This record gives sequence, structure tokens and C-alpha cells, in this order.
Amino acid sequence: MSVDKTYCGFVAIVGRPNVGKSTLLNKILGKKLSITSHKPQTTRHQILGVSTQGAYQTIYLDTPGLHQKETKAINRYMNKAVYAAIKSVDIVVFIVDIRHWTVEDEKVLQAMQNAKIPVILALNKVDLLKDKAQLLPLIEEMQQKMEFAAIIPLAALSGDNVPALQMAIAEHMPESVHFYPEDQVTNRNTQFFLAELVREKIMRALEEEVPYATTVMIEKVEDTEKVTKIHALIIVEREGQKGILIGKKGEMLKKIGRQARIDMETLLGNKVFLQLWVKVKPGWSDREASLKEYGYDKSE
Repeated sequence: MSVDKTYCGFVAIVGRPNVGKSTLLNKILGKKLSITSHKPQTTRHQILGVSTQGAYQTIYLDTPGLHQKETKAINRYMNKAVYAAIKSVDIVVFIVDIRHWTVEDEKVLQAMQNAKIPVILALNKVDLLKDKAQLLPLIEEMQQKMEFAAIIPLAALSGDNVPALQMAIAEHMPESVHFYPEDQVTNRNTQFFLAELVREKIMRALEEEVPYATTVMIEKVEDTEKVTKIHALIIVEREGQKGILIGKKGEMLKKIGRQARIDMETLLGNKVFLQLWVKVKPGWSDREASLKEYGYDKSE
């Protein structure tokens, strides 16, 4: 009696900030796991997403963007998460913005130079390339940088050519039993995603240093048949940031709450009452103890 082969492996999606890592993961999974914005530090935690298609189960790690400057403990934490992911997976997807190669891209490349696993280069945002005749020379230029297992031009936002990337990943997937049930898509709990939805709205609504000095904790979730009551604590580093976050007559905080509540209702399938509080914790982003308290755990 023959047993059908199954394949399963871990894939790290790595790259500098703002190249489309979270957008790519969301597109592959067909649902929103990772929050997105145009600002660096949008992804701070390593988020695991599971895609099971027939005999193949791919476990994706959406990693924080690799930062050139490690000015604070939180920057060092995020960089360590990237390096740890590269060492612990079966395949790496290195995603770059095809329009710009930067020193931060070079730093990510250097981190993978000694990797003894397949590295697939995903050239993202090809839809924004003004001169499509540049595509082939750009691919040839990338081929000189490293021996990639494959080079896939794609557009993560629209999904154009993402299936080709998935096929390239499948070609290098190790034979293994599946680690997760077929219907499981992540290892994160609901409270993690509720907190991330609030942080996403802060990232999108505010400029300057405030989004980077902010983290969010869900203090309480109360479920009833008609409504889910959520109490969220927003932590900032200075009184001035608190004032900006709350806004004139509380309007900014109300705006963030309204936008987050809409997404929470979609996530939970229930009406949501969201209560937001703001607390000042000086220097939290540069203190190891605070990072651990707020869920930035090195072991994840």
C-alpha cells in the first residue's frame, strides 16, 4: 500500500523596510495577517502564516524590515528577528523593490551570503516600472549579486505572478509531514491581531516620530452575543506624543478608534465597542524589560 508524499517547510520573507513583505504574505494567504503602511517599522513582530495546498504546506515567516541603523533596543530586536529567521528556515524569499537597490538591500543580501539554503529573489512592484524594457537588464544585474535559486518578477499588491513564486518555493520544499491542521493560517492569537489593527491605524494616521514611539496592548476582551467589548492601551514615550495621538478635543484618537473598530468587526464577525487609552512610558522602545513586557519576545 503506497503512501502519498507530503511536503512541508518554513519560508522566511526578508527584505528592507517597505518593499512589500507583508503585502506579499497577505496576498499568498488570501487574508490580512500582517498590517501594512508606507512607513518603516510597520511589521515589528515575526508573523507566521500557513498555506496548505494539497500535498504542500508552506509556513511563511513575515519578518521585520532589516534596519541599517540599530539606534534603539527595538531596532536591534527587529534585526535579530531577521537574522534568526534566515538561520532557522528551509527557504528564503528575498524581496526587493525593483525600482530601487539601496544600502539596506545590500545589508540583507550580505546576511544571506553564507546561507546554505535556497534563496529566491522576488522583484516586487514590476507594475510600477516605467520602462518595461529595463526588466531583463535588471534581472541580469541581480544575477551577478548572488546565485539565487530563482528570480521572480511580481506585483505583490495585485498578485501578478505571485503563483510563479509559489511554484518556485514548492520546487525546493522538503519532503515532510504537515505541521499544522489544513485549516490553520497562523500561530498568533486574536488579541495580537486586534492590537496590530490599532497600531496600523496609528501608523497610517500620524507622521513624524509618534508612530515609532507607539505600541499597543489589548488589556481586556469581553464577548457577548451582540457585541465584543475591547479595551486597548496605547503606549507612547512622551507627553507631547500623547497629546498628538489624542488630538484636539480627542478627534485623532476617535478617528483611529473608528477605523480600527471597522476592521475588528470584520475580523471577529461581531459588533465591536472599542475603548482606547493612552499611557506615557518614557523610553520603552530602548529598554529590554519593556520590550519583553509588551510582547517583543526574542524567542518568537
